[in-house]
Amino acid sequence: MHDTQSRIARHDRYAHGYSESVLRSHAARTAATCFPYGLAHLHPGMTVLDVGCGPGTITADIARLVSPGQVIGVDVEPAVLDQAREHAASLGVTNVDFRIGDAYALDFPDGTFDLTHIHMVLHHVTDPVAVLRELRRVTRPGGIVAAREPDIPTITWYPDNHGLDEWRRLFAESIRANGGDPTSGRHLLAWAHAAGLADVTSTSSAWTYSAGESARWLGESWADRMLTSDMADQLVEAGLATREELEAVAQAWHEWAEHPDAWLIMPSAEILAVRPAD
Repeated sequence: MHDTQSRIARHDRYAHGYSESVLRSHAARTAATCFPYGLAHLHPGMTVLDVGCGPGTITADIARLVSPGQVIGVDVEPAVLDQAREHAASLGVTNVDFRIGDAYALDFPDGTFDLTHIHMVLHHVTDPVAVLRELRRVTRPGGIVAAREPDIPTITWYPDNHGLDEWRRLFAESIRANGGDPTSGRHLLAWAHAAGLADVTSTSSAWTYSAGESARWLGESWADRMLTSDMADQLVEAGLATREELEAVAQAWHEWAEHPDAWLIMPSAEILAVRPAD
């Protein structure tokens, strides 16, 4: 390991956890919806690392785009890696490997990958600059580090809904309680510079949900997560919310999702950064 201070020693905690309600949501992610800012940089034959790969849906898409190049997805949770392997196998994707990995101490030599990718992970860690620095280390000189992060306080919706106001507050508080930063999106460019990355292209985009299928999907997903995820348990354990309050938030999600004018955006920041020659 490059960094002797492991994730376990740092006590980082993933706010969402790996419950069925969370993984069902994450399994809907694709390279097209989560990595559109970097797709033009993927070419056949590349080596790619996906850090915090979760159920591997983005990873498998990347692998198909760079075939016959090799893609490795790493995560800290063994069970979710089993799901990622099953997903890749179901698609017939064979140029991808999934491994246990520590974002602070990646088990690869310097300059191994043409591109390293991390999606919606940095707001959960206590030292995002250290993680970006580690991605920089395993990226070859001239290669690309790609990252995407949300800005939770700027999530907005219509119509006004007090329950969703409370959801946004609790979502941010759950991340802060674990030492993360719910405003990671607005800091991403600064973190990239602090990690020694150069020639950084910074962009933004948003997931949009509106009345109908997409609003119902989002509402059902978050209603479940407010009741059955690790985040729900952490909020109660920390005294930040009661079960009754979480149930009220879940009900608010259902009500919003069925509104004929429902509309919501989740903004994110993105970077594509070239690793300079040492």
